Amino acid sequence: MKIANHHLKAERIETSLNCLGEDDWEMKIEAAMLAGTHWANCALHRRGVTSESEDIVHNSMLVVSMLRKYSLAEGELLGALTEIEGSRAAARALELLRFIGALAKRSI
Repeated sequence: MKIANHHLKAERIETSLNCLGEDDWEMKIEAAMLAGTHWANCALHRRGVTSESEDIVHNSMLVVSMLRKYSLAEGELLGALTEIEGSRAAARALELLRFIGALAKRSI
């Protein structure tokens, strides 16, 4: 995809985020991941790290060597994107699930 299209899509998604309410947290996470991916593609294309025919979809779907390559060029950006879709968020969700389960089991 062309840089301008990534840019436009990211901005449209960010604008749509403003329409979401506080309870729409799942959509906010999904939108942040999608807009962030478009921004990442925009930056990687602009720097010549990837061609316009080579778009990333999710960091978790990248081959390790490609993630390293992209991270060398845009480390801070890719790190933030990984955090949105990544293991820390999942680990926190599982931690909360264990806590919820323990509380529920006490009342059974």
